[in-house]
Amino acid sequence: MSDLLFSVDNGIARITLNRPDRLNAFSTEMIDLWIDALETVRDSEDIRVVVLMANGRAFCAGGDVKVMTQGEGMLYNNTGAGDQVSTGLARKNTLWKRVQRVPLLLQEIDKPVIAVMHGLAVGAGFDMTLACDIRIAAQSATFSESYVKAGIVPGDGGAFFLPRIVGVDKALELLWTGDSFTAEEAKQLGLVTHVVPDEQLNEFADAYVKRLASGPQEVLRFTKRAVYQGLHTDLRTSLDMISSAMAVVTELEDYKEGVKAILEKRTPNFK
Repeated sequence: MSDLLFSVDNGIARITLNRPDRLNAFSTEMIDLWIDALETVRDSEDIRVVVLMANGRAFCAGGDVKVMTQGEGMLYNNTGAGDQVSTGLARKNTLWKRVQRVPLLLQEIDKPVIAVMHGLAVGAGFDMTLACDIRIAAQSATFSESYVKAGIVPGDGGAFFLPRIVGVDKALELLWTGDSFTAEEAKQLGLVTHVVPDEQLNEFADAYVKRLASGPQEVLRFTKRAVYQGLHTDLRTSLDMISSAMAVVTELEDYKEGVKAILEKRTPNFK
């Protein structure tokens, strides 16, 4: 079986981490397949929503420590001695060309991206979910920014995403200590959107995703762009962008259907 599974059904793309025997720790194959899947999602008009999930008893243990110690300086690479990374520059390039492509691609996707987490999610395995739009966690899930315990820095987006979500001081505390925290604590910090009982995780996530998939797609995509770009622009620029989006979406069939459904007091049937 592949280290990562990718499927599309009724407009819903599912990216499933599939190294359960290694707690879904990253492998080169997993990262390469992940990049390919995200590029497909980004470029396909038929995909409406993306779900990131995992097989086995954990979501993701981040970098595979066993692999990282197989050769001097090896980092997130398990293809054999010939691919060992032995210099600082080579390590940097390995991160840039592989692992760091994942959060960059996640940010390029203008469709809803939902992370569904259970069990353990630590280090880069947790940080990848911070690049998603919505995070749904099982009640028993646990999290940790564990880089410091391995003597490495947060190389996969944690130093970028964390302070934007929890503030600088709390981000530094999580990164400096590597302490574990529960799903409820993650929700209180704003790191998790929903916490649900373990036995209801898949049912809740499926209903959530299907609801988004049945919505007006261009409206969802324009709204996502406006929210994220609004974090880096001034008010005038944001308003100018959203007025352009409004001009476009009010010419679409979904707008006509939405207005008609409101007048007829029924649920809209968007395309």
